[in-house]
Amino acid sequence: MTDAANDKPLRLFNSLNRQLEEFVPVHPGEARVYSCGPTVYNYQHIGNMRAYVFADTLGRVLQWKGYKLTHIINITDVGHLTSDADEGEDKMEKMAARENKSAWDIAKFYQEDFERDLARLNVQPKQHPRATEYVEAMIAWGERIADKHCYELDSGLYFDVSTVDDYGRLARAVTDDGEGRIDTVEGKRNAADFAIWRKTPAGETRQMEWNSPWGRGAPGWHLECSVMGEALLGFPFDIHTGGIDHREIHHPNEIAQNQAYCCTNGLDDARNSGARIWMHNNFLVERSGKMSKSAGEFLRLQLLVDKGYHPLAYRLMCLQAHYRSELEFSWEGLQAALTRLKRMVMAVERLKDEAAGNPSHPKLAPMREKFASAISDDLNTAVALVALEEALAVKKIDGGVKRAVIEDMDAVLGLRLFTLSRTDLRIRPADAQITEAEIEAELLRRKEARAAKDFATSDAIRNSLADKGVEVMDGDPLGWEWRL
Repeated sequence: MTDAANDKPLRLFNSLNRQLEEFVPVHPGEARVYSCGPTVYNYQHIGNMRAYVFADTLGRVLQWKGYKLTHIINITDVGHLTSDADEGEDKMEKMAARENKSAWDIAKFYQEDFERDLARLNVQPKQHPRATEYVEAMIAWGERIADKHCYELDSGLYFDVSTVDDYGRLARAVTDDGEGRIDTVEGKRNAADFAIWRKTPAGETRQMEWNSPWGRGAPGWHLECSVMGEALLGFPFDIHTGGIDHREIHHPNEIAQNQAYCCTNGLDDARNSGARIWMHNNFLVERSGKMSKSAGEFLRLQLLVDKGYHPLAYRLMCLQAHYRSELEFSWEGLQAALTRLKRMVMAVERLKDEAAGNPSHPKLAPMREKFASAISDDLNTAVALVALEEALAVKKIDGGVKRAVIEDMDAVLGLRLFTLSRTDLRIRPADAQITEAEIEAELLRRKEARAAKDFATSDAIRNSLADKGVEVMDGDPLGWEWRL
């Protein structure tokens, strides 16, 4: 934490009341955050990963402000159907059948891939509890709320949303007919009622099923977050995050469960929801339709790497937009983010041998003020990035002083500016027809030809490289001699 970090109060947009409010921790000196994690039945597309870049940035800001952070990202390995409502097949069971593997193996494989992607995006380590580790606790939770808030049908135990005040307030989508996106299950009292426990249909056997007071089956998807949030963070905790899609069904249902469990009602007091602040990042939009997992080769982080883009270029792309704004993905935009990251890395290169000094220097004070104000204003990373670049551009100042300021800013942005090199950012695309060693050898031969004023040979080498997908960038101010 720096002095600049505490010059401004941290104000965050609370989706529950639709306004900015100052962050005041439930437990002095601590920040407890829960972020809805993935259903590990498939690879995560880059739209999913935007949520974790946002959540990680939030956690970094809280640490920068001096709070001891506890941050949970749950792993959904049971209970999530192919619809966010109570319909369709179980995602885990469906993928297990398709790949002829156990649901447990599916969960392990895709959780490990998700965690690799987090590391590549420089998301700080979090706790990743799995839903299957908390099934007994979910059953106990259901037993506690069943009498007053639930009813049983042949298909399972359902939560009656009319038993809590302000249901759907987070989504602001409740009508006289209930939540419009939820299809009616026969026998439900209200269209928006949702499953606490799903019974395994007669004559069927699931890979993941447990005994319960309501029959053998599996928990509803919404229950796990309530149970793990309370068990690991305690009610109320500080902040609950997720994608904006969770704001319409999943989080209102989670809040209703929390109200029932805590014997509390109205949401004028945000603590009754289980968390003091609810935060949601907006969608990543990709116009070609390849964001969806049903599109075949959908946009996942590995695809970006295969095309020659460093994962931190995508992190920077996310940081260039406010988390509550839609972000449009394009390859041109990703290339621009990569170029911007290269410029930062090159500017930092000159500071790597300097010992960090005292960041309090009058020349850098305006940038530190701008950075702190932006970050404290609902995580305005777009402006914070500009402040960092302005600090890098300051001339005639001790390198150690500048290093201290840039390191402090990068602790929030997570771009690894002092550990990345130019070589790290030059990734060979998976379909490249030439190795880096071959490129370097050809470029050396070309330099020798140019030095000898043999421009015919120089041009021939350049054209030969172009045929193999190598762009030679003569005169590029970044100093990058080539790219694939």
